Amino acid sequence: MFNEALKLIQQYDTVIIHRHGNPDGDAIGSQVGMRELIRHNFPDKTVYIVGDETKRYAFMEGWTPDNVADEIYNGALAIILDTSVRTMISDDRYMRAKATLRFDHHIFCEKIADVDIVDTSYESCCGLITDFAYQTGLKFNRLAAKSLFTGMVTDSGRFRYDATNARTFRLASILREQDFDTNEIYADLYADDFEMILLRAKYVQKIKFTKNNVGYIITAKDELDECGADEFTVSRGMVGVMSDIRGVDTWVNFTETDKGVLCELRSKTYNINPVATKYGGGGHAKASGATVDSLDTAMKMLEDLDNLQA
Repeated sequence: MFNEALKLIQQYDTVIIHRHGNPDGDAIGSQVGMRELIRHNFPDKTVYIVGDETKRYAFMEGWTPDNVADEIYNGALAIILDTSVRTMISDDRYMRAKATLRFDHHIFCEKIADVDIVDTSYESCCGLITDFAYQTGLKFNRLAAKSLFTGMVTDSGRFRYDATNARTFRLASILREQDFDTNEIYADLYADDFEMILLRAKYVQKIKFTKNNVGYIITAKDELDECGADEFTVSRGMVGVMSDIRGVDTWVNFTETDKGVLCELRSKTYNINPVATKYGGGGHAKASGATVDSLDTAMKMLEDLDNLQA
């Protein structure tokens, strides 16, 4: 599996790396980490990263996307990271590339690339890429290791979530052999401005519950415009305010935007991925997302989540 991916990377002089839209730390960490691995081990190759911008993870070193002209895709390899469905890929020009390769740790939804490496046993895409590099003998530089470690931390919930296992710590240990400051990473990930703390307090007061105790929050478009935070901060950032409520095993955050209603689904106990997939999304068994066309559709999703616990 890994050797086939390595041969594909070795074959192409130009590599363009994609990931999902509205990126989290794992998406950016895997993208920057993969770029640095290729540059460090194959210095004659030209490597680009593309995708939409981020505010939440703008502190991550080397994350800024490149401006890539369409013609650069001719004869290039496109690598897609941390993405389970085509509709979630930021920048669909990967289809212009001569060959495609995907690394992903989400539940398999569809074939995307010529070579698909999908393994849900990894806590993060960064963990999968770290193992790929280790098993194929690629060497890490400081930025590759730092980026991949940051992604492992974010997607494992600082090594708390149940996808974390002994392999996770072995791979993290390999990355820590490089010289980077974990205190700096944790400070950037978890320190908040006072305004963000106030926003979380506001969202705690918005929590409601279904008859079967599914927690949910709804942010209408006018509320989003008024709160002063970007849609990623409200959608992905505020879903966590429901995570530690005793007796609540499943929760969902609905955020109405110009693109539709962003739905962030989470559970401690149940496999909520089929619900996300039903509405065009995907992800993990206990952490998934989707975008639906209206709040009415979002309420149907909420009903489906409630029925899981009936």
